[in-house]
Amino acid sequence: MSNSMDDRDGWIWLDGALVPWREARPHVLSHGLHYGSGVFEGERIYDGRVFRLAAHSARLVRSARLVDIDLPWTREEIDTATRAVVRANGLASGYVRPLAWRGSEALGVSAIGTGVHLAIAPWEWPHYFSREARLRGIRLDMARFRRPSPESAPGESKASGLYIICTLEKDRAIKAGFDDALMLDWKGRVAEATGANIFLVIDGRLVTPRPDNFLDGITRRAVMGLARARGIEVEERDVWPDDLARASEVFLTGSASEITPVRELDGQYYQVGPLTPRLIDDFAALVLREDCEGFGESAHLADVELGKAA
Repeated sequence: MSNSMDDRDGWIWLDGALVPWREARPHVLSHGLHYGSGVFEGERIYDGRVFRLAAHSARLVRSARLVDIDLPWTREEIDTATRAVVRANGLASGYVRPLAWRGSEALGVSAIGTGVHLAIAPWEWPHYFSREARLRGIRLDMARFRRPSPESAPGESKASGLYIICTLEKDRAIKAGFDDALMLDWKGRVAEATGANIFLVIDGRLVTPRPDNFLDGITRRAVMGLARARGIEVEERDVWPDDLARASEVFLTGSASEITPVRELDGQYYQVGPLTPRLIDDFAALVLREDCEGFGESAHLADVELGKAA
């Protein structure tokens, strides 16, 4: 298989049908391409099944609603399409990218009059970071840009346009010799990495920022559940840069990064264990359970699907 994303064999689900990978193309004048008017998800395939598929699909629907995109597919239909395209590509493990965007019927700042498209593309993708980085821990730089305030953007939506600052910071970090960057929020609090949530181990407790205006990750919530099952206290609160010096362990969580330890951050150095490896092992077992496709620790997203939340 080619390394190029547009030059591969396989299938992509596009607007209700499976189409050959190389033929799944939007129009160059799509509103989503010009103005970032789209939403997406990132999902992992384990043993042929998508981990917490229902939660991911529900979040896609909610993300779309938050940016005024009316998806013409239900959560259940998106689940069914995802399973179909994973089977069609014969994937036992890998990554899935659902993406909904506004079409090319009109082009201007206003998106009124545009149609909505949905693509679901799965592919083999073993790990987000290198094996060495995952074993030894990754190095994080401090980002220059900050996550915007709720008055600036709907940060709880996984909206395509909001990720431009993440791309800029990720690329800047890599060019400087780091693996990723840690972003603060508009108040100067610790928020997240460019595509993953962050956890700190402080005095035996698991501490993580409260998701005020950034993504409340599905893997994040799964890890919180695993920690509580071990009897570990989990504290969601404001996390400030000064807290980084108090942590004995730091790790990231996300569908792409799974659980990735951090060994260096803003001049601070951390151990990889003992807690982080235990949670990595617990997560590896969790993703293979029979009920792994459900809502799990993200059950609150079911309320979104039923219209009980904004």
